[in-house]
Amino acid sequence: MKRVVILGRGGAGKSTLAATLGTATGLPVIELDKHFWGPVLEATPPDRWAAVQGELARADQWIMDGDLGPYDVLEVRLRRADTVLLLDYSFPRCAWQALRRSRERTDFWLWVWSWRRRNRPLLLKAITAHAPDAQLHVLRNPRATARFVAQVRDDQNSGRP
Repeated sequence: MKRVVILGRGGAGKSTLAATLGTATGLPVIELDKHFWGPVLEATPPDRWAAVQGELARADQWIMDGDLGPYDVLEVRLRRADTVLLLDYSFPRCAWQALRRSRERTDFWLWVWSWRRRNRPLLLKAITAHAPDAQLHVLRNPRATARFVAQVRDDQNSGRP
């Protein structure tokens, strides 16, 4: 596990998982939201976003967290990934986390609401097309995620890659 992409519905805990895995593995964490959104939440144009991701993904090791829904150019980072983590948490859990975190725009809530029906199938298709050799882990709840992190820590402590 050297190049990890973390995807999922807004509020699922992608950034928290990335930070936890970064600590456990020593891999640098790249929070894509910080590179994508402008000062007044303007989206980076797709061609520019692809170039930015290309630069970020050029490194040999990283964890990239972020799922930018309809604004994303996912294939750039997927092509370099050896591991993809898909947080497939329920709408109520994600909505609660998002509400606790901050106020969000209407387009965010529409994306969160329709994620499993609209975006999840597109993500799975993109993963199949652009990261066919990557290890895919679909984590459906925090307990499954905690088990995954525990396994990563065990592997790190025992010297396994």
